[in-house]
Amino acid sequence: MEFHSVHFLIFFPVVLAVYLGLRGTAIARQVFLLAASYYFYMSWSVAYGLLMLAMTGLDFVVAGRIHAAVDQRGKRAWLLLSLSSNLGMLFLFKYYNFFADNIGSLPQHSLILPLGISFFTFEALSYTIDVYRGAIVPTRSFLRFCLFISFFPRMVAGPIIRASHFLPQLEGRARFDDARAEEGLGRMILGLFKKLCIADVLGVTLVDPVFANPGGYGTATLLLAMYGYAFQIYYDFSGYSDVAIGAARMLGFDLPINFNRPYNATSIRDFWRRWHISLSTWLRDYLYVPLGGGRGSTWKTARNLAIVMLLGGLWHGAAWTFVVWGAAHGLLLACGRLFHAATGIEADRADQPLGSRMLRIVVTFHLAAACFVIFRASDFAAARAFLTGLLEGQMGALDVPPIAFVFLLAAAVLEWAPRGLLDGVRQAYLGLPSPLQAGVIAGSLLLFGVVGGTGTPFIYFQF
Repeated sequence: MEFHSVHFLIFFPVVLAVYLGLRGTAIARQVFLLAASYYFYMSWSVAYGLLMLAMTGLDFVVAGRIHAAVDQRGKRAWLLLSLSSNLGMLFLFKYYNFFADNIGSLPQHSLILPLGISFFTFEALSYTIDVYRGAIVPTRSFLRFCLFISFFPRMVAGPIIRASHFLPQLEGRARFDDARAEEGLGRMILGLFKKLCIADVLGVTLVDPVFANPGGYGTATLLLAMYGYAFQIYYDFSGYSDVAIGAARMLGFDLPINFNRPYNATSIRDFWRRWHISLSTWLRDYLYVPLGGGRGSTWKTARNLAIVMLLGGLWHGAAWTFVVWGAAHGLLLACGRLFHAATGIEADRADQPLGSRMLRIVVTFHLAAACFVIFRASDFAAARAFLTGLLEGQMGALDVPPIAFVFLLAAAVLEWAPRGLLDGVRQAYLGLPSPLQAGVIAGSLLLFGVVGGTGTPFIYFQF
């Protein structure tokens, strides 16, 4: 079930009405929400829904065993079971064929990658690791744990949530709140606008044709396509996060933000503080810090950053292009750390002059966008052709449809307009009388149908 499908347009209002209308015990609401979440996921695959349930049961039992173990050896043994089972499942579905291709002597399988497997696997691992560390006490409610893993708004593409953030919210009483509902609905509309009217249109009119044949275009068109994909993947993914956060808000739950205007970053380090925040903080807490973080020498810190980003690239997909994309970001982060150690210059300080800040934003955006060329390319040959065409400087004819310019401009305005201006638009919407808000919603749905793209799946569904 897609957020931008008619199916979801019917599903969500029904779930919202029934969930908020249940005046009985909290258990009744949780059972209904769990059933709705599994229906949402099983609309793609019943078998993989059952697989997720089985893995959820295993992690629930393992967490309890870790907490009950009397010594560290027992705790480590149970944690190892959780790590091996979750990562083993992820390897089987996502990476086995990749390694089989590269080793050459292993048979391949034809299993389809379960939707959202990378996301709910990381959530399950964060839970058992936090229990092992003593950061949280495992819940005694299998119902609540199942709901934590399967909560449908963020089921397929995040944000990645922590049990310590989500489980306490199940204690509250569900009630309809006008302000939360208005804010949540507004965020859902914004997310759908990002997806359908920016990401999909840029993909169809600019990105897909140019990346399919990069050697057939001049530098100017390639440059615009590079910008186009940087905005496409950002608005596609942040659009999903906005719909997820908005839907959860209407149900009475708060999910963490996943993006904070990443193309306003003044360094690659700042970029990763703003981009896919739930993943970057997961990698920091469960990989970077255990490796030693920034506690050792500058060179060790740079090494740790490179390792984390290399594995972060592999998390995105079983292809060498993703690995190189992660390695490129790791190299940039490591170089940034070494440069700071050598010069003492802090790229992200708040008091830097406006001109310097703007220059750093421009440089960081172009570095991130150039790395996304590798991320998007079908293979290294396509990436090489694209990047070579950019560097050759053969301008050529500007072969870009006018509508692509319109939505590139819309994407830039939405990202780089002063935050106060965007907040003002939001407050103006929330201040409208209900009939006018309904008119805005109806007009938005009409716009999505007329201008919106082809309704392609969200990009991060493949991860």
